Amino acid sequence: MGMQQVSRKTFIKNASGLIAGLAIPGSEQLPGLSSNELSDEVSSSFVLKNVRLETGYILEQGAVTGTSTDLFSVEIEQGKIKRITKNQVGSKSLDAKGLLMLPSFKDMHIHLDKTFYGGPWQPRVIKNRTVKDMIAMEEKILPEMLKTSTYKAEKMIELLQSKGTAFARSHVNIEPTSQLQSLRNLQTALENKKLGFGAELVAFPQHGLYYRDSTSLMKEAAQAGIDFIGGLDPASIDGNINRTMDFTVQLALDYKKGIDIHLHEGGADGLQVVNYLIDRVNENPVLKNRTWLSHAFVLASLESSQQEAIAEKLAAAGIGIASSIPMGRLQMPIPTLLKHGVQVVTGNDSIVDHWNSFGTGSVLQKANLAAQLYGMVTELELSQSLGLATAGITPLNRKGEQQWPKAGLEASFVLVDASCSAEAVARVSTVNALFHKGNKVFN
Repeated sequence: MGMQQVSRKTFIKNASGLIAGLAIPGSEQLPGLSSNELSDEVSSSFVLKNVRLETGYILEQGAVTGTSTDLFSVEIEQGKIKRITKNQVGSKSLDAKGLLMLPSFKDMHIHLDKTFYGGPWQPRVIKNRTVKDMIAMEEKILPEMLKTSTYKAEKMIELLQSKGTAFARSHVNIEPTSQLQSLRNLQTALENKKLGFGAELVAFPQHGLYYRDSTSLMKEAAQAGIDFIGGLDPASIDGNINRTMDFTVQLALDYKKGIDIHLHEGGADGLQVVNYLIDRVNENPVLKNRTWLSHAFVLASLESSQQEAIAEKLAAAGIGIASSIPMGRLQMPIPTLLKHGVQVVTGNDSIVDHWNSFGTGSVLQKANLAAQLYGMVTELELSQSLGLATAGITPLNRKGEQQWPKAGLEASFVLVDASCSAEAVARVSTVNALFHKGNKVFN
């Protein structure tokens, strides 16, 4: 994808400069801030006035027909929300001009370490290749991609920021071709962007644990700043579900990491992996609420009664589902998963790379797509579907009780041109400003 030109006039060098910019509709220009530029903006404390916050749902005959909002002042101090008060119109606070404050977005499944984004446009070359075909391709092209992977990761982070995302869970290749270089290059990019972006990393054996022996490299990665132990299709890639899963789980236990396994496999193999992981997590409760299945397309092929049963088991084990939307050719049972309390998060997955020709960088658009796919058309459904873009955080819970923002929480938020969360999802509303831990990323 071609690089976009960025006007430095869009950057305000300190928090007080926010007053002039927030009412202007968002630009398609990317932020492009370096860490040094962003550090000039850091203010120990400031107050935003005329901030629109959701206060409850409007009910008519017991049904939610709208969302109530009001204007408030929000005080930020040392990266956290200090207090929320009645709007102080006459103060010297920074003026949010009535824009809606929402939690900043989180891309919870992405590969920041390998992309064509930031360079010339390249579509995927050949369709319908197997994962093993793609592994062979990667072994040829990764050495060249690694030469610019730090720069391109930074450009992709800027794309995400421009869409309101300030945090990502990124899988990073750990395999014999890249060894730990892909990880090191991505860590450099994240360090350069740390004031405006946060991340957690998954050590991803993209070429298989045993298909291309990556076990020793995975052990090294577990000690090199990653947060999750990843995995990939243990039956079709490694040919042994138990061996691969046991290694993955034990490595996570040994190094006190979470787990996030790519599972594209369907049928009996896919279901066996899901149940095997549930059993191992139940045997090791320390892994509860720290374990994820990425994609898990096998769930889409189950009968509805099986989906209900497996959703209950996943929820009880604290295992979440992470993927892009739409998820595969079959329709994933997202409403069923959510009904049973399974945490479902989304992300852009691959953005303009050798796996995928698409990717806008917007997880708000993913929430919109989910709403369309699953018929989430009411005020309540649209409002709650915002959680797909924020890793579960919504300003109001299903009962209409205000739960975000609150004093003491991290000051990571967006200001959007929308009257409420439901409208933001339905219209994929423009993001006018992004703050990460109190630092203004762009406006």
